[in-house]
Amino acid sequence: MDKKRGENLAIRVSVVTIIGNLILTLFKLLAGVVAHSGAMISDAVHSASDVLSTFVVIAGVKLAGKESDQEHPFGHERFECVAAIILSVMLAVTGAGIGWAGLQNILGGSGELLIPGKLALVAAVVSIVSKEAMYWYTRAAAKKLGSSSLMADAWHHRSDALSSIGSFVGILGARLGVPVLDPVASVVICLFILKAAWDIFQDAISKMLDTACPKEVEEAMRQTVLSQPGVLRIDRLQTRLFGDRIYVEVEIAADANVPLSQAHETSAQVHHAIERQFPKVKHCMVHVNPMEVAG
Repeated sequence: MDKKRGENLAIRVSVVTIIGNLILTLFKLLAGVVAHSGAMISDAVHSASDVLSTFVVIAGVKLAGKESDQEHPFGHERFECVAAIILSVMLAVTGAGIGWAGLQNILGGSGELLIPGKLALVAAVVSIVSKEAMYWYTRAAAKKLGSSSLMADAWHHRSDALSSIGSFVGILGARLGVPVLDPVASVVICLFILKAAWDIFQDAISKMLDTACPKEVEEAMRQTVLSQPGVLRIDRLQTRLFGDRIYVEVEIAADANVPLSQAHETSAQVHHAIERQFPKVKHCMVHVNPMEVAG
């Protein structure tokens, strides 16, 4: 998929989730107020934070999709990583807030809890189903585009679904006479959210530090290079992640006695084969070393 179509897909997915989150936020807020559920009101605030996070994704995708210019000759793909880092921080803050509120409730800092109405339970179920659907919808687009910021946003939707599960357990527990289940569930959910935030942060940082591709990817590239006519061996192959894209540098050995034009054709075949077989490769540089062939 070309860059423009990928950008349009990412924005379309983001707009759909923004609309969904706005509707869900208003519904959960109304349910929380009418059913006297503090947990559902907090859950509504969490959904509202997803709207903000998705705007961050749109900004990151738009900036990452800009063409190379004089000041940024290698492109702007790392803006995707910046957006993912911002989202990981937002996710961590959200998770920490949920955990802190849960601890305060466990320690009795929030006073006596009101018994919430059935509407709060209905809102929790609707939220769980909706947010899980948004997670899979956004995740599918993120995997298709190889977008770290979209994947981070998908996990933000999943964190909201987990939060809603906590809300459901807490509201049900309060209605059954065990209100402490609400804060306990919040603390457990907090740990899951913090783990997701840390994984997103680590992935984004690794892509900003010119980390090499996984060994299996490099080995697949080696096999692709060696399968091209005229390539006698690989003297060196290096890869580096640049945002969600890959740069490849490879030195191949070719027969020293063939014409320069033929050696150039061999290097061009290697270049095109790498970029064709590995869509995430933004550029492949091929250097040809002469090799004396016996006979």
